[in-house]
Amino acid sequence: MKTKSNQLTHVYILIVVSIFCAVMLAGCDLISRKVVLTGEELRAEQAKWFQDAKFGMFIHWGVYSVAGRGEWLMNNEKLSIETYEKLTERFNPIEYDPAEWVQIAKDAGMKYITITSKHHDGFAMWDSKVTKWDIVDTTPYGKDVLKMLADECEKQNMPLFFYHSHLDWHHPDYFPLGQTGHHSGREQKGDFNKYIKYMNKQIAELCSGRYGKLAGFWFDGWWDQQVKKPGRQTHVDWRLQETYDLIHRLQPQALIGNNHHEAPFPGEDFQMFERGVPGRDKYSKANFVSKLPLETCDTINNSWGYNRTDRKFKSPKQLIRYLVMTAGYNANLLLNVGPMPNGQIQTEAVRCLKEVGKWLSINGETIYGTRGGPMPPQNWGVTTKKGDKIYVHIFQVPENGRVALPNTKKLKVKSAKLFKDASEIEFNDKGNVVLRIPRNAIDPNDTIVVLEI
Repeated sequence: MKTKSNQLTHVYILIVVSIFCAVMLAGCDLISRKVVLTGEELRAEQAKWFQDAKFGMFIHWGVYSVAGRGEWLMNNEKLSIETYEKLTERFNPIEYDPAEWVQIAKDAGMKYITITSKHHDGFAMWDSKVTKWDIVDTTPYGKDVLKMLADECEKQNMPLFFYHSHLDWHHPDYFPLGQTGHHSGREQKGDFNKYIKYMNKQIAELCSGRYGKLAGFWFDGWWDQQVKKPGRQTHVDWRLQETYDLIHRLQPQALIGNNHHEAPFPGEDFQMFERGVPGRDKYSKANFVSKLPLETCDTINNSWGYNRTDRKFKSPKQLIRYLVMTAGYNANLLLNVGPMPNGQIQTEAVRCLKEVGKWLSINGETIYGTRGGPMPPQNWGVTTKKGDKIYVHIFQVPENGRVALPNTKKLKVKSAKLFKDASEIEFNDKGNVVLRIPRNAIDPNDTIVVLEI
């Protein structure tokens, strides 16, 4: 009887263990299947983070900084490859400190960094194994600045994007020549398919994991081969989908955007606009604005790459209002700095960015994590929204203090308060909401009213 009882106990234990193992295996199977399916899910999460981030640092830095006349130096001054290559002998950024750069971005309230991995001159700012035309092999500095920055970004939890140019004024197989780079001295021949393979090999290097988990890629230069503007026809087959698939395979979470000034192509995860808010920028049309996450890029002075004669830095007030305006258009602001050839960011730029950061440390709630609307952007200001709050950003208050908000007839407002001190202000929501702003409440940068609905 005792023996039989023991046998039953053993059988019972075996059954329980079997069930437990089956459940664990099923769970593991679900987890493994989830990993296989996470590419789109990861990008969806990344897209939400991106929209919440609202403010990023753009960095244009390359061998062109040596001359101090901007990143289009080779094209604009009609330099041959032989002449341009001599700049590398003087590119020795011994004062480059990636920790300082990341801290400057954080002090400004910026939530991500986008840096040029390769601009139109084809010069690689990392240790590329498919060319010697890079910072490690051709300069006295001899270090991989992207790796250094990527490591620091990971350390300080700063997401990193790479700007990468499709076009290349240096590579012999970038042929037929596009609209630019006609004075490089290259032979009038080449195999464009070989160039695409070369470009994708370089992108694969950047996606290899050596530079960490990337936030995304910011492409430029597609327009060099554009047949007609606007228009999606090009003189060459860029094979965008092949490039995009490569990135999404190696870095599933990475967002892809392309500065082609056209409506987004398949495989693109966000849409960018250059020098202006979406639909009112310098290049695109209003009907090109998609439902993808949006980003506006612009310069802190008038130049992308370092330009020693450009002293037209935007004031902190201009930058604050630019950031607020882009948020009202439901977009991020990617604000550019052009570091000097010694590796430092100009003090004027740092000073302006620090002031923006101070403003955001107080008013960031009205920007971060918000979406544009419900009021269409006006000349006097914009609205942003988050949860049951609408933030009315007013740049210009009329003499009578009366501010009417178009497209707000359906809003039922519980309260209207100044953001800076929570003091209540008069409002009328019979029809479009109308606010009355006391003269002593006006802020020189941005008068913010919080509507609770």
